[in-house]
Amino acid sequence: MDLRQLGSSGPRVSAIGLGAMGMSGMYGPADETESIATIHAAMDAGVTLIDTGDFYGMGHNELLIRDALRSSGRGRDEVQISVKFGALRDADGGWLGNDARPQAVKNFLAYSLGRLGTDHVDIYRPARLDPDVPIEETVGAIAEQIQAGHVRHIGLSEVGAETLRRAHAVHPIADLQIEYSLISRGIEAEILPTARELGIGITAYGVLSRGLISGHWRADRATAPGDFRGISPRFAAGNVETNLRLVEALRAVAEAKGATVAQTAIAWVLAQGESIVPLVGARRRERLSEALGALDLKLAADDLAAIEAAVPAGAAVGDRYIAAQMAHLDSEK
Repeated sequence: MDLRQLGSSGPRVSAIGLGAMGMSGMYGPADETESIATIHAAMDAGVTLIDTGDFYGMGHNELLIRDALRSSGRGRDEVQISVKFGALRDADGGWLGNDARPQAVKNFLAYSLGRLGTDHVDIYRPARLDPDVPIEETVGAIAEQIQAGHVRHIGLSEVGAETLRRAHAVHPIADLQIEYSLISRGIEAEILPTARELGIGITAYGVLSRGLISGHWRADRATAPGDFRGISPRFAAGNVETNLRLVEALRAVAEAKGATVAQTAIAWVLAQGESIVPLVGARRRERLSEALGALDLKLAADDLAAIEAAVPAGAAVGDRYIAAQMAHLDSEK
């Protein structure tokens, strides 16, 4: 497994990380046994970065990772665990806002450490910017947890360039977790150049746009209860058909390379710079194996040009999230 450095202050991690969110119901029901087997397969393949959130399945995701690590026969320090915190939810799965106050940092972290069965989190980050709390206060509180030995590195998620600068002035930021794919390229204008200037890595989620550009999605595919793609603008009738035409154009490029659509889309993200680590949200071993095949796909300049011609920047239709969730994205302001 190739390794990449997460920014100038962060850890060296596998060139592809595993995003575990989908293993806790965000895309509908998941098979827990298969989820654990997929985490084991990822570790066996050399994946060292596992990303989660304390609100994924109301703590279920962290408990799942704990069980997978315990049953893997591997040591805790063979992986880096990245945890997002601060999103508030109710018993019905609704979203209630974000809490990134210093006292909330300590509270959420204590519960995460207990669920994960570990004494430290490798990268700790607020899931969204709390508009009521200066980012300097949140970062300062996480920095105190580094001094206490409970956290190794600080990350951020979905923040804009100005917030990134303010946070980094308080304590070095290892990485920014943000959506980045062939059809989500908003970071290229200001956020990505700022991260590079400051020596901050990028962990890119949504590299397959939640399966939309995986090559496996169909316009008539039904979504299960609890699968948020059922309300996602890019999957909505009228939009999904347009977006899937882009996928078919990408498929032609992929087949010419002897690769799958998913591998080509992931390889494109990998090719955007050594400071970028794609997170793949595989829930099954077969999807993980396909995604990791992107590491063997080398894209030359003419390949990248063909991909860009197939899926031009800004060609996709529909926002990344519904309007209420878009309003919480500092990266979109």
